[in-house]
Amino acid sequence: MTRIIGLTGGIASGKSTVSNLLRQAGLPIIDADQVARQVQRPGSPALDKLVAAFGHEIIAPDGHLDRQRLGQQVFADPAARQELDRIMQPLIRDAIWQAVENFKKQGVANVILDVPLLFEAGYDDDCDLVVVVRVSPATELQRLMARNGYSKTAAQARIAAQLPLSTKVAKADVVIDNNGGLEQTRRQVAQLVEDLQGTQ
Repeated sequence: MTRIIGLTGGIASGKSTVSNLLRQAGLPIIDADQVARQVQRPGSPALDKLVAAFGHEIIAPDGHLDRQRLGQQVFADPAARQELDRIMQPLIRDAIWQAVENFKKQGVANVILDVPLLFEAGYDDDCDLVVVVRVSPATELQRLMARNGYSKTAAQARIAAQLPLSTKVAKADVVIDNNGGLEQTRRQVAQLVEDLQGTQ
């Protein structure tokens, strides 16, 4: 039987680092952000719907979706964000579960669902285990400002738009503490992999 492990965290909490470590350990990863990019590729029905809803200015010169421009357009407008979710979430969900089915047919023991909005979008309901990557609020803020070049106010707004990290931690089956260095995180991920392989 294939076990589905949900992986999430706060914005800039280091979820991608943990996801990469799990991939290096040989676990298959279904990355929701990559799925979204595939679903939004040029010529896709999803991209046509996004243009109809948000205008041609969200298309980059090379014909791909300008995700940053779309993000700026919808972030400060709750109604626009709801419209984006209405268009994209069903398509992303279908693609993710199709990928899960493919792994199940191959008899894969564990599949990682790497989903930033795991709880917000209800994916946790279908997971056998949920892993949350945690950092302190101060570290999350500093890392987001450094990574994306945001002002403190912009970074705080992005963090506030997600479910609080403390709430995610409270709902988690496993918490990876990413406040320390990479080696500390690596050890925790290695322990998780060992636990998963030991209970197959």
